[in-house]
Amino acid sequence: MTTATVVDSRDPVEIVRDVFERVLNQRDPEALLPYWAEDIVEEFPVGIYRGRDAVKRYFAETFAALPDFEIRALSIAGQGDTVFVRWRVTGTFDGATWMGIEPTGARIELNGIDCFTIRGGKVVANFVVFDQLSFATQIGMLPKRGTALDRAMTKAFNLKTRLAGRKR
Repeated sequence: MTTATVVDSRDPVEIVRDVFERVLNQRDPEALLPYWAEDIVEEFPVGIYRGRDAVKRYFAETFAALPDFEIRALSIAGQGDTVFVRWRVTGTFDGATWMGIEPTGARIELNGIDCFTIRGGKVVANFVVFDQLSFATQIGMLPKRGTALDRAMTKAFNLKTRLAGRKR
């Protein structure tokens, strides 16, 4: 029997706590495999990933893009097979391309929330939320709020809206 097929008999909160406190910061997607069901479904803001291989590829790409990736659970709460984690990720986007975006060398700090479903000691589903607007601003894809470029983009968008005939 391989490690990936062993059923974890711990409480779902303890399983998720182990992933956040010990496993994720290893930056090794292989280390996560024993925690995922074969048919896991991960819903990230950037897309839905089905199956362990797809989720493994997502994490491999993320760890390659942020070589100093670090995540910290700020709070963990669970009831039954559902576990919520409020977390904070830090890292430098100076590794590989991520989601088609070339690295900028920018330091990022993101807050997010995961909602895990654990069955049979494995993650069968996870819904992930993080502030994509903050990420885009931090890496320089979007201008910082209140800058001249931000105001210009807002004006251009409002003009486009008026020209398209959209009304309030």
